[in-house]
Amino acid sequence: MPYEHSLGMSTTFFKLPVFGINAETADCVRLDFKIPADLTKDFEFSPGQYLTFKARLGGEEVRRSYSICTLPEDVLLSVAVKKIPGGVFSSYVNDDLKVGDVLEVMPPTGGFTLPQSTENTNNYVFYAAGSGITPCMSMIRSVLAHQAEAAVSLYYGNKHSDSIIFREVLEGLKNQYMGRFSLHHILSQEAQDSPLFCGRINAEKCVLFEEKLNRYPGQSQYFLCGPAEMVFEVKDCLTQMGVDSKHLHFELFTTAGMTTARAQQEEKVNAEAKIRMKLDGLEFEFDYTGKETNILDAALKNGADLPFACKGGVCSTCKAHCDEGEVSMAVNYALEPDEVEAGYVLTCQSRPKSKFVYINFDK
Repeated sequence: MPYEHSLGMSTTFFKLPVFGINAETADCVRLDFKIPADLTKDFEFSPGQYLTFKARLGGEEVRRSYSICTLPEDVLLSVAVKKIPGGVFSSYVNDDLKVGDVLEVMPPTGGFTLPQSTENTNNYVFYAAGSGITPCMSMIRSVLAHQAEAAVSLYYGNKHSDSIIFREVLEGLKNQYMGRFSLHHILSQEAQDSPLFCGRINAEKCVLFEEKLNRYPGQSQYFLCGPAEMVFEVKDCLTQMGVDSKHLHFELFTTAGMTTARAQQEEKVNAEAKIRMKLDGLEFEFDYTGKETNILDAALKNGADLPFACKGGVCSTCKAHCDEGEVSMAVNYALEPDEVEAGYVLTCQSRPKSKFVYINFDK
């Protein structure tokens, strides 16, 4: 692939004026930013990565992450923000934000990206629902633009046609890349000609899609993004159908409704431990007393300025390497198995198992 961007973490937020606000649906807007020349290097990204925003709303600091939906070579850097009921930041963006307003933005990060090696990859299959289309859009456009021999299929679930984010852009891609881009809308609250495309994306439909529509079984890279229930059901289905775990990539946008069976059972943890951290070449140390629910919260309480966003084990903004000691993660919805094996952890979900733990954000 033509893009490769470091996943190294930073706590630096840059103030960026909003260049454009465009409605994608009745409850979703696209925010456009024109990156200043002196920040171009900081905002380099790989398709699929996201931005973390910080704002003070209602007297409290709010952080939210949104996937980039444009390409690195595009003039503008854009994200789509869907209004969530009760969502403080998403409501602010959809209802009150204006062109020219300034937002604090952390440089791009995230590991939900295209594989660097495209050898033996002829087909890319995307399963998305709702705002889960946003990272997929950037990756789909990248594959179509830069891999002339590759085919792309998108199965995109929504309630009805009016709620389809990027509807016109997707139709344009289908017309531009005839024979290479297959677009399938699955609607849960609107009738369609074929029953196959009515309802929700689930295991049953996944089997039918793979059997009837996948032209390259066994040679596909799969990307799943959306609500946790959909992502895990499709992931489990594809695994049972024999898809190699190395070819399955996923990112969650919500964990609502997930069963506790998905959460890893917490192992025995130490009530007290010495924690040393490294970020941007600087080290600091503090005592973990056991009163905090995780290492990230303990560090923040002790005055550390660390990268984080969701605090739910979903976004991986707080990802770091455990250089020494052992930790136990309550849940992990962001790290790949090989990352965990290599020693990476989500600090928002980690508690110490040993008396001393060294967490390295620079690795």
